[in-house]
Amino acid sequence: MLLRSQYPIKGAIQKCILLLTLILFSCSKDQDGLIQPISPEMTSFAFLMEFNPTLEKDLDLTFDGVNIFSGSFDYLCDIENLVASYDFVGDTVTVNDAVQTKFVTSNDFTETVEYSVTTQDSSISKNYFIQISFVTEEAIEMKSFSFLAELNPTLTQDVNLTFDGVDTFSAAVNELCAIENLVASYTLVGGNTLVNSVLQVTGETSNNFNKPVIYVVSNIENSSTKNFYIEISYFTGLPRILIDTNNTPINSKDDYVEGFVTVKGGLGFEDLAMQEMKIRGRGNSTWGHPKKPYQLKAGSKMPMLNMLEDKKWIFLAEYSDKSLIRNKISFDLGAMSLLEYTPKGEYAEVFLNDEYNGTYLIAQKVEVKSNRLNLPDNGYLVEIDQQYRVDPEDVFFKPTIFTEKYSENVFNIKEPSVDYNTAEFDLIKDYINNFEAALFGTNFKDAQTGYQAYIDLPSFVDWYLVQEIAKSVDAKYYSSIYFNYIPGNKIKMGPLWDFDLSYGNVDYADSQYTDGFWIKKNPWYKRLFEDPAFENEVKERFMYFYNNTNVILDKIDEYANHLERAQSQNYEKWPTLGVYVWPNPVFFDTHAEEVSHLKDWVTKRMEWLHGEFN
Repeated sequence: MLLRSQYPIKGAIQKCILLLTLILFSCSKDQDGLIQPISPEMTSFAFLMEFNPTLEKDLDLTFDGVNIFSGSFDYLCDIENLVASYDFVGDTVTVNDAVQTKFVTSNDFTETVEYSVTTQDSSISKNYFIQISFVTEEAIEMKSFSFLAELNPTLTQDVNLTFDGVDTFSAAVNELCAIENLVASYTLVGGNTLVNSVLQVTGETSNNFNKPVIYVVSNIENSSTKNFYIEISYFTGLPRILIDTNNTPINSKDDYVEGFVTVKGGLGFEDLAMQEMKIRGRGNSTWGHPKKPYQLKAGSKMPMLNMLEDKKWIFLAEYSDKSLIRNKISFDLGAMSLLEYTPKGEYAEVFLNDEYNGTYLIAQKVEVKSNRLNLPDNGYLVEIDQQYRVDPEDVFFKPTIFTEKYSENVFNIKEPSVDYNTAEFDLIKDYINNFEAALFGTNFKDAQTGYQAYIDLPSFVDWYLVQEIAKSVDAKYYSSIYFNYIPGNKIKMGPLWDFDLSYGNVDYADSQYTDGFWIKKNPWYKRLFEDPAFENEVKERFMYFYNNTNVILDKIDEYANHLERAQSQNYEKWPTLGVYVWPNPVFFDTHAEEVSHLKDWVTKRMEWLHGEFN
C-alpha cells in the first residue's frame, strides 16, 4: 500500500520512462523501423602546450562548418612534429591508414593533413582536412622594452614603453632623467641585438635616447634582421633651448647679455651644439609681464628648430595669450596667403641658467635677409609705429595724410640703413606721399592714375583679410604694420607680426568682439573700400579663407594636442590660468577652455564676416 505522499514520485517515474521510450523509438528507427547507425563526426581540433613543448600558447583551430579545421602560428614551432588534441563521434581516427590517438600521436603539419573518422563496423567514414599556416624562418620579436629605476639612478620609477604593434616603442620621461645615458631592459625572440653596430646587452648597455634609437635584432641563425625604433619624449616632448649667461640676469631691452646657447631638438628637430650668443629683452607691453620675451643674437648664423639659419631669433613668451596659439595660427594664415613672406615659429621649452622658464614660441625676426624677407639692397622695409616706441637711432618720417588723423604715428624705416635728408630717405617718403595723394584724390579709382598704380593689390587684400579675421587690435593704425617697397615696383603689405592681442584677446577696444569691422577703419583701407572694385576683390578672396575655416580650427586642435604636456608645465611655472592678465576680456581655469574659447571666437568671426561680405 502506497502512502499518499509517494504518489507524485511514482507518477514522475512513469512519465520519465514513457518519455525515454518515445525518444528512443523516434531517433533510432527509419521508416521501416530499423535502427540508424551513428554518423561519424569531428567536433573540435587543437594543439595544446601540454603536449607540445615548442608551443608558446594553445591553438584552437577554426571549423568551416563542413570539413576543414584551420589555424596559424605566428611564431616558430616544431610544425613537423605536433601532437593533436580533438573530440570526435565515432570509433576510429586514422591518418594515411595509421590509427591516431589524441594527446599522443604526432604528425607533420607542413602540408594539409587528412583525418578520417569511421564507425565501429567501418561502414561509414568522414574525412576532415587540417590546414595550418606558419612562419618558415626563425622569428624575430621584441616583446617588451623598459628603463628600470634600479639600473638608472636618475629615474624615480620604472618606465615601461608602449609598443605600437608594428616596430616602435615609445614613452615619456621627466626633466630629471639623464636621457643621454639610459640603460635599457628588454625581452625578445631572436639572436644578437645591435645599436649603431655595437652589440647590446639587456640590463647593461647604455645609449643616448635624445633622438630615436634603432635596435637591429637578428634571428637565431643571423640570416635576417628586423629594426625596432625606440622613441623617448623628454620632459614635455618639445625641444629644449638651454641659455647660459653665467647667472647674469637679462633685465634690459637695450643691453645684451653674453653667454651660450644649446638646443636639444628631441624627436622632431635637429640638435645644436653649444655656441656663443648674446641675449636681451624685447617687446613693449609684453616686457612688463613676469615671463619675459627675448631676442637672441647668435655669434654666427645658425638653424633653429629646422628653420633656415640666421643670427637673430625672437622668443615670444605668450604670457597674455593663455591658449599659447594666437601667434602660431596667424603665421599659418600668412603661409596660406599670397603675402611674400611670413615668419615661421616653433614651440620650445626654454631653460635659463638651468632653470625652467616656460614654453615659448621661437620665431624668425621680421627683417630683410636672404632667408627671411628677401629684398635687394635698395629695398625698403617700413613699420608703422608710435613715435614714443622708436629707438633713438631709428630713422622715420610722417606722411602727410595718415598722420593727420593719427599724429603720434611714424613710418619707421627698418631697412635699408638710411640717414635723414638723403636721396634714399626722400625716395621712400615721397613715394608714400604720392601714393596717399593718389589714394585720397578725386580720381583714386582710376586704374592708371589712382591708387592701383602704387600698390600690389593681392598683398593689400590678403594682409587686410588676415588682420580682419584676427581683428588684431594694433593693426587698425597703432603699430606692427609692416610694408615693403622695391624702387620701380609697388608697395607690398607685410610681413605679418604681433598677434597675441588678437582673436578677441583685449579688453580695452571693440576688437574683442566677433562682430564689427576693425581693420577697415585704417585710413588707407577705409578709403580703399570706397572703390567697389577693391571691395569685390576682398569679398571674392575672403571665400578662400572662409572655405578653409575647418583647416584653421583643426590646426588649433593640433597645436593644443602638441602643447598638452607643455602647457601643464608652463602654467605650473606661471600660474595665470583662472586669473586676470592684462588685457584678457575673459579667462578660464584650464588651457582646454582657453583653446575652446579661441576656436569659438574664430568660428563666430568667420560667420559674421561671411554674412557681411555676402
